[in-house]
Amino acid sequence: MRKQEIEFRDPVVQSVVNKFVDRSDVGFAKYGKTMRDDKSDVFVWLNHLQEELMDATLYLQRLKEEISDLREEKALINELNEIDIIDEFVFMPKKKEKKLKQKKCSEQKFGRGDHYTFTIDEPKYQRTLSSTANSHLNLHPEDND
Repeated sequence: MRKQEIEFRDPVVQSVVNKFVDRSDVGFAKYGKTMRDDKSDVFVWLNHLQEELMDATLYLQRLKEEISDLREEKALINELNEIDIIDEFVFMPKKKEKKLKQKKCSEQKFGRGDHYTFTIDEPKYQRTLSSTANSHLNLHPEDND
């Protein structure tokens, strides 16, 4: 066995090299020879490569499914965090308390992207104020006529 000393500037590269060495040790323990000493036919090597790539595709698919599941879970958690408890029996999502209507401005564009104007609808559930508070705040001037 040959020994070589290597200085690594990148710990990621060092980790990959260590994995290659470990993998080589596993192969040598299993087959009793190095890849250099293996005199298998080229077709056998191609078959091994194909099997490894098929395995890699399975690992890739499994990871994609895991990421998809995590994204769905995160979206559900975000949705649950948007629920606001109004009273002990009625739940109303915060998003629906105020509806935003979005209209694209026909005005000149400034800077990056398009500009939008927003109008905010009144919430479904309004708090009623006493007539004294209402007159002080002048929330509904048409009622004071």
